[in-house]
Amino acid sequence: MKINELLNVKYPLIQGGMANIATGEFAASVSNAGALGLIGAGGMTTEILKENIQKCKELTSQPFGVNLMMLNPYVDEMAQLVIDEGIKVVTTGAGNPSKYMKAWKEAGIIVMPVVPSVALAKRLERSGADAVIVEGTEAGGHIGELTTMALVPQVVEAVSIPVIAAGGIASGKQLLAAYALGASGVQVGTCLLASEECPVHENYKNAIVKAKDTDTTVTGRIGGTPVRIIKNRMAKEYIKREKEGASMEELETYTLGSLRKAVLEGDIQSGSLMAGQVAGLVKEIKPVKAIIEDLFHDCEAEKEKLINFLGE
Repeated sequence: MKINELLNVKYPLIQGGMANIATGEFAASVSNAGALGLIGAGGMTTEILKENIQKCKELTSQPFGVNLMMLNPYVDEMAQLVIDEGIKVVTTGAGNPSKYMKAWKEAGIIVMPVVPSVALAKRLERSGADAVIVEGTEAGGHIGELTTMALVPQVVEAVSIPVIAAGGIASGKQLLAAYALGASGVQVGTCLLASEECPVHENYKNAIVKAKDTDTTVTGRIGGTPVRIIKNRMAKEYIKREKEGASMEELETYTLGSLRKAVLEGDIQSGSLMAGQVAGLVKEIKPVKAIIEDLFHDCEAEKEKLINFLGE
């Protein structure tokens, strides 16, 4: 079963719940384009999340969801808010959402946690998850160690619920590959950063478009908090100081507020330009609807090529 059947949307595609980026307006634009838009609660207070939910309701009649970060200090309040607001889909990250699962399921919410391992996928299936989002290290932002190519098929073998592939997907070829690995759909983020509707600064969008294949790096790998971003002055200084043994407090001077610097101020040297390795495939800024339609159109074209190739 493709995930769009479970979610009641046209395309089996979920927009990543990117903190400080995935606003109610942006989620609505993705949902109106036929995919599942998500409001990213990371970096929000409960009141701000409520405002974004209500804004999204004003702008779309299509299904949308909320991404909750388990490390958010307001997560208990937010877990109740999604019930009170009648949210139909919740994705989670940065932790185990099992403590909220019973209440969410009783409220009829579809729960899809992001997982970096087979073990967590199996545990969350037992807890009642409806699907899992399996994110490989190619993704932008906070990442694990395993690649999408290696992790997705292992999770598919280990669980009986739908698996959604994330990390390294920005073209029809990659979408087709995700299906071949056993995924029921995909979650994407980097390619949507370069959309007209995305509320990041134009400098951020242009940095994505200009990026080459080797233009991302990972900060925080030594300290156990790896984050994939586009290479810039901040990233180089952070990695240098990290290798020299700088403390977490010292390293925080580089990252504190850095995402907001990139998103709101367009500071592409001191800001944290979170992006996946597929940034090198993103060549232009387009409407959300065109990005999603092109992705699936190209997937069908690549499928035909593959059928012809295998038939030779």
